[in-house]
Amino acid sequence: MDHTRVPVLEALEAFRRRGDVVYGPPGHKQGRGVDPRGLEILGEGVFRSDVLSLNGLDDRRESQGVLSRAEELMADAVRADHAFFSTCGSSLSVKTAMLAVAGPGEKLLISRNAHKSVIAGVIVSGVEPVWVHPRFDAGLHLAHPPSPDDVRRAFEQHPDAKGMLLIPPTNWGTCADIEGVADVCHAHDAALIVDEAWGAHLPFHSGLPAWGMDAGADIVVTSVHKMGGAIEQSSVFHLRGDRVSPQVLKQREDLLGTTSSSSLVYASLDGWRRQMVEHGHDLLEGALRRSGRVREALAAVPGLWVLDDEMTGPDAAHDLDPLRVVVDVRRLGIHGMQAAEWLRDRCHVDIGVADTYRISGQFTHADDDRTERLFVDSLRRLAEEADTIERPPAVHQPEPRAFELEQAVRPRDAFFGPAEQVPAEKVVGRIAAEMISPYPPGVPVIAPGEVITAEIVDYLRTGAAAGMLIPDAADPTMDSFRVTAD
Repeated sequence: MDHTRVPVLEALEAFRRRGDVVYGPPGHKQGRGVDPRGLEILGEGVFRSDVLSLNGLDDRRESQGVLSRAEELMADAVRADHAFFSTCGSSLSVKTAMLAVAGPGEKLLISRNAHKSVIAGVIVSGVEPVWVHPRFDAGLHLAHPPSPDDVRRAFEQHPDAKGMLLIPPTNWGTCADIEGVADVCHAHDAALIVDEAWGAHLPFHSGLPAWGMDAGADIVVTSVHKMGGAIEQSSVFHLRGDRVSPQVLKQREDLLGTTSSSSLVYASLDGWRRQMVEHGHDLLEGALRRSGRVREALAAVPGLWVLDDEMTGPDAAHDLDPLRVVVDVRRLGIHGMQAAEWLRDRCHVDIGVADTYRISGQFTHADDDRTERLFVDSLRRLAEEADTIERPPAVHQPEPRAFELEQAVRPRDAFFGPAEQVPAEKVVGRIAAEMISPYPPGVPVIAPGEVITAEIVDYLRTGAAAGMLIPDAADPTMDSFRVTAD
């Protein structure tokens, strides 16, 4: 295929060159109706590029096939049979994939360290989840993706499961043995969905962890806005093989997706694909060297513990994305959440992920010498000035097994059933009717239908008091919980 072509961008350029006057949406009419004060901040180009796909980039019948040609080029670039653009982020794409593999009442194996969007997919679809618990590292307090053996045992107990949903890389960059899990799934005639939201860059450099399509996955979901060069909400889901019908996958997407898709998203996906095909290896090679220098520099800073080999091994993760720089700050006597707030306040450095123990910075092909120096210098300053930061309240971290809660009721039934708000002191033993997801990374500690325990209540309440953000809880202070009505 000719990867110099960018069908969406070319159609947008042609639209502008023709000077079409639109008598339909969007109502701002290519920016002419935008409040000038907003236009000054956002820029005229944003609105000039905000065009409908129908009667804009393409004709009413989509006879030029602008989007389909762009998707075919994307599939070819990443070695998939089919690719589908999504303008609602991977939160929609992963739900689409789940609906294409398992229907209401059918079983789907799901790694329990899934993002809240996966749990939402369980609720919306009515799928019966079979949780495959991640491998917990008690020393690092990290959850690593499940192994092929973990998945094999789950299939032995639930041979009627329609497939498996795996989540690598995690927010901390740890990766799964996708090929091994794919072999297990296919031996049971089941499909493997890989929620590779953080892995859009993986197909374009051999020094990175395995790309799901190369490792035997049937469906791979990516958020190109996370590690790639497309704008927010840019997602692609990819299909390979014949275990899942492309027509079924497209119909499921049509069920959930918007009918007013963003040309801005489509255009940025199109341009990013061309950039990666033409220059991706060299750009990522530079990013890999840069993250290596950052890791080496921070390892020499007293009080900072740069996590690397500690996160991989037989009882840990299968692989690690080296573009993630994960720094444990416990030796400084502070929480990762405090470190993130301090870096934002004092250095104007925004950290992508932070929890009780660590912070993580991601490096991409977009970083340069200035951002490299800023990150290193800011963390050095954090280490030097950590004793001026107020000592944090303790967060009561439970033993790893405490996170494996009993699923007493299907998530859909618990979420939509009668519920009540109960004080934290009276909630132990009750069944959750809500998701409770410290964010970031947005992995629910409690999912609807799970039995709430004293250890988890203690963890969430002390975490909230220490600054843990829990935005999806009915009561983010964790003084009360939403549970199913008795």
